[in-house]
Amino acid sequence: MATTSSTTGSTLLQPLSNAVQLPIDQVNFVVCQLFALLAAVWFRTYLHSSKTSSFIRHVVATLLGLYLAFFCFGWYALHFLVQSGISYCIMIIAGVESMHHPMMIITQKITSLAFEIHDGMFRKDEELTPSQRGLAVRRMPSPLEYVSYTCNFMGILAGPLCSYKDYITFIEGRPSHMPQSSENGKEEQQHERADPSPNAAVTEKLLVCGLSLLFHLTISNLLPVEYNIDEHFQATASWPAKATYLYVSLLAARPKYYFAWTLADAINNAAGFGFRGYDRNGVARWDLISNLRIQQIEMSTSFKMFLDNWNIQTALWLKRVCYERATFSPTTQTFFLSAIWHGVYPGYYLTFLTGTLMTLAARAVRNNFRHYFVEPPQLKLFYDIVTWAATQITISYTVVPFVLLSIKPSFTFYSSWYYCLHICSILVLLLLPGKKSQRGKSTQENVQLSRVKKFDERENSLGQNSFSTTNNVCSQNQDTASRHSSLTQ
Repeated sequence: MATTSSTTGSTLLQPLSNAVQLPIDQVNFVVCQLFALLAAVWFRTYLHSSKTSSFIRHVVATLLGLYLAFFCFGWYALHFLVQSGISYCIMIIAGVESMHHPMMIITQKITSLAFEIHDGMFRKDEELTPSQRGLAVRRMPSPLEYVSYTCNFMGILAGPLCSYKDYITFIEGRPSHMPQSSENGKEEQQHERADPSPNAAVTEKLLVCGLSLLFHLTISNLLPVEYNIDEHFQATASWPAKATYLYVSLLAARPKYYFAWTLADAINNAAGFGFRGYDRNGVARWDLISNLRIQQIEMSTSFKMFLDNWNIQTALWLKRVCYERATFSPTTQTFFLSAIWHGVYPGYYLTFLTGTLMTLAARAVRNNFRHYFVEPPQLKLFYDIVTWAATQITISYTVVPFVLLSIKPSFTFYSSWYYCLHICSILVLLLLPGKKSQRGKSTQENVQLSRVKKFDERENSLGQNSFSTTNNVCSQNQDTASRHSSLTQ
């Protein structure tokens, strides 16, 4: 039976917790998110930017957010407020030229805003990348704007991260003039149009939430990740059985994240936040701050494809605050920052160290072999099937310590697999050249560039390459740089 000792937040819902046999903190979270969803509909209907001032919208969004935080976390919510307040004081006192150093230990929103202010008020435009220039904040936010951005009810419990400029544009109701893909794959400026109703997008995402929750409650508990290190299973199971259960158990662990992140996205959409313009067919796209793409995750044929579609906003945060600014070994630094950001459990560090190795090895394999399997279509299909299976097993192998958390069970799992994927990755990095040989390189590159361009155009039409209204104009310039995800779960 659930107990009241498991939370510092409200125990008002303790009877419901006892009835559904779920911890009170989880019940509080889900109920508060559902309340936020209803509040978002009310916010969009009665406090639309065309009906009330941005000041009122800031105040209401902040107060509702703080209420939800205190309901879920009790006095622990003060910790968040203190950190946010100290960070704002640092922004004011330290000056924009040194703003980016102390922020890395706080939250994503605070660090993102710190860098955006640093870029907009201290660095010269010619020193910035296109995305940094688009996201740069040119004036210091007021205390109300700052608190509203960090504590609004739409994202205080589960995010997702959004840029400060996107949030202020939404609150103030300013037109965003979002670009869309033209026939040749280039971005074209789109004429201003009224934001469409988010009802269809919200309904679709709530359906995904319901199915994810149902899968989690009925199937996930039947396939625990911990069974991968069960002594009897390790001693008796064949290698195909081990690989199959590894994949299935990690597949079953994902729906709870699908539920939480999709619900958070739906809440923002219900409030009118998250519209990213129209695709070339005139269909509204409500994926400005979406955090995942389930179909692309489950059908990933490369490590990078999986990472690019899992916890998207955290991947963008890591890219913007670390990968683009690192002076050496950006991949390693990005994974290390991700591990630190997640917490102190050793399993996090094992996952991200392994992830660094797997990312580099997968990149080397892809660069050296993929161009041989582009034609004919049958060969390409065979390549996709093999790389899908390899990617899913590799991802599952990598994230087991993230779920197990502790050192001993993590090493127990890896030793039961004889560290085979670690060894293979090291051999790949030692034996394969970092770049293709010069012989035949130009011809192969022309073929690859042509096909990559076609693939990117198709992705643009599906809304898969850019994630911010202020970032769209430079998405093509940045597709060559890997977006390194944190494998956040």
